[in-house]
Amino acid sequence: MCLGIPGKLVHWISREGPFARGEVEFDGVRRVCNMACVPEAQEGDYVIVHAGIAISRVDSQEARRVFEELAALGEDEGWKGGPS
Repeated sequence: MCLGIPGKLVHWISREGPFARGEVEFDGVRRVCNMACVPEAQEGDYVIVHAGIAISRVDSQEARRVFEELAALGEDEGWKGGPS
């Protein structure tokens, strides 16, 4: 099973076509992700990331729901509770 995880876009590095990159934060850990699929994302938005690629935007309520579901499944180790 593949799982996309919500993360918060904290900084655009480059918005150039297929090489668009942004810094995305996952519970305090920041990773550079490919942002080509979500060029409309703004800093502060939540995006679903799978295998280092942001594949869609989600609002903070949906991101919170994902973290709650992970917690209910016992798969929240290392997460402090998701978006605030």
